[in-house]
Amino acid sequence: MTSSRSTTGSSSPAKKATARAASPTSAPRSLARKASVAEVGDAPGAATPAYVVKEGEDPWTTAEIDAIRTRIESDMASLRAEVSDAEREVAALMRQSGDGAGDDQADAGSMTLEREQEMSLANNAREMLDQGQHALDRLANGSYGTCESCGQAIGKLRLEAAPRATLCVPCKSKQERR
Repeated sequence: MTSSRSTTGSSSPAKKATARAASPTSAPRSLARKASVAEVGDAPGAATPAYVVKEGEDPWTTAEIDAIRTRIESDMASLRAEVSDAEREVAALMRQSGDGAGDDQADAGSMTLEREQEMSLANNAREMLDQGQHALDRLANGSYGTCESCGQAIGKLRLEAAPRATLCVPCKSKQERR
């Protein structure tokens, strides 16, 4: 790989920042300086994605990645069942609300509240399904473990606790404060 940096150090910081922002390959170079990149795979020369880890962490093993993938897929199967159940419940509540002869306002309000709760649960499960699919996509393309905000390593412990995480702890804290 050839370097376009001069050895005299005469490039201004603004030019370097502009060049990094314009270069699609600059993020992986900066990641390599800030965190270790581990190759996953047991076979020598195997074409496997690299997953970023924090300084001091052991590289991701194939078994760890497989366990996370299995956990995400299992969670997604449970979420699909939850969405299906919620949709059936909403449909049943909608049918019940049609024959409201003799129902008072409190009954109608309770039915509406139940229907809205079921719809909210279904929407939450759909969002978690999307997050799970995004995590699987990131596993497939090798970007799993990289914070989508700052480009730093998320950390293995965080990902083992929350495998759908896309932000490191500092970036997630900033997001929650907004």
